[in-house]
Amino acid sequence: MKITKMHGLGNDFILTEEPLSDYAAAAKKLCARRLSVGADGLIAIAPSSAADVRMRIFNPDGSEAEMCGNGIRCFARYVYDHGIVKADSFTVETLAGVREPKLLLADGAVQGVRVDMGAPDFTPGKIPVLAEDPMDFEVAVGGRRVKAASVLMGVPHTVVFCGALADVDVGGLGTEIEKHHLFPRKTNVDFAEVISRDTVRIKTWERGAGHTLACGTGSTATGIIAYKKGFTGAAVKILVEAGELLIENTPDGRAFMTGPADYVFEGVTL
Repeated sequence: MKITKMHGLGNDFILTEEPLSDYAAAAKKLCARRLSVGADGLIAIAPSSAADVRMRIFNPDGSEAEMCGNGIRCFARYVYDHGIVKADSFTVETLAGVREPKLLLADGAVQGVRVDMGAPDFTPGKIPVLAEDPMDFEVAVGGRRVKAASVLMGVPHTVVFCGALADVDVGGLGTEIEKHHLFPRKTNVDFAEVISRDTVRIKTWERGAGHTLACGTGSTATGIIAYKKGFTGAAVKILVEAGELLIENTPDGRAFMTGPADYVFEGVTL
């Protein structure tokens, strides 16, 4: 199978154009680090009847995710560079709906990708979260109560603002919150530290993938919630472990994410 390895700020993916009978099994096999190629997800590139092209993404545990922010930037660069789409702005079908990436070009080369991530959904039943106010509730974990806010950005994210990220057990606390009974379909967890009015640092525990170096939907969720809570302005720089993303909240309630997408290698699996 022909594959391309890419990453968005260290959040890495295996992309393939080849149709497979069992993407879940392929994701489990190929994403296993030290045993195979290793990645945070497998991205399938396919035709679409609803958009210019279709993206499917599978987690290392074989589950299919509705959407992935870093993944769609890598996907967008790949389909443009490989001639699958011709324009620098196009539509992508995902399980979370149609998304619109725009390639940032310099002399015809992709320098970054800006994606319309759509409007956040704070409806408890859609996220889903068993809380009356998704913007302000508590989760009982590890013998204490943690203040949190949840939003649906194609996938569910729960943001926990912390005093200092260095003091957070991302894996321990992240997995407890991910699987907490308040989240019927589990949740992605973003631990956030507000640095200034325009900068927030985060670490993310992803549902189905674990601790990742970056998360696009998580950065978007954090940028939206930080703005709505009055911690930051509308434009927020999100610092992740391998770089930064820009999240822009618009007057009409949408959010845009801008960041890089880079190649690692191309190859053929045995």
